[in-house]
Amino acid sequence: MTAGPKIAMVLAAGLGKRMRPITDTMPKPLVRIAGKTLLDWGLDSLAAAGVEKAVVNVHYLPDQIVAHVAHRQVPKIVISDERDALLNSAGGIVKALPQLGAEPFYIINADTFWIDSGQPSLERLALAWDGAKMDILLMLTDLDSATGHSVGTDFLMAPAGGLRRSKGDPAGLIYAGAAIVDPAIFKDAPAGAHSLNAYFDQAIASGRLFGMQMRGRWITVGTPDAIPQAEAAVADALAASARKSGSIFGKHDA
Repeated sequence: MTAGPKIAMVLAAGLGKRMRPITDTMPKPLVRIAGKTLLDWGLDSLAAAGVEKAVVNVHYLPDQIVAHVAHRQVPKIVISDERDALLNSAGGIVKALPQLGAEPFYIINADTFWIDSGQPSLERLALAWDGAKMDILLMLTDLDSATGHSVGTDFLMAPAGGLRRSKGDPAGLIYAGAAIVDPAIFKDAPAGAHSLNAYFDQAIASGRLFGMQMRGRWITVGTPDAIPQAEAAVADALAASARKSGSIFGKHDA
């Protein structure tokens, strides 16, 4: 457990068009991988990191998500209703700001997840956060540690953690769908639909966008035929983690 953020924003309002026909009848965050919904993979990671409240935005087939999270105790779920209009990533956060408070909070995408190797990535993200020099801290992964990703990289990271756009450079890193942000970046933000990418670029320009590379397997599921690949990646990652833990305990016991 860390002294990291206690509140998170979970972006779950997307249409999931590439997952059709599955998403003709269910929102993408409720697609199951290895017996668990994409949404619960993320919420479980937040709970393990000590998050007490998660604000989940909904738009497409919202009642299914509302019903699904009704049973959760940790983190406590607050619904941010976007039925009237899809607000994109940043617009959804701006709408939810009254529930998110004035302290830095986590953001996670509800349609990607990861299997950690070693210390949980969200705990490591919290430990790496330095509000004196950061506006945004992104969790990143490399191409070799990603399953289901096919669109290149997003950022190049300097030795001290500062980020700039990679423009697809294969030596770059992928944004892994989790971050810590200072809500002050949304001061005077427009209320309509707009993307987090604008805030990433503003933070790059001011030298306040940083990254932390996760350890483990990052998984994204873009289309129905990617589900078996994702489930195989989960099985392999969990098996590798178990082998590693057994090796560590064996050395300790010896």
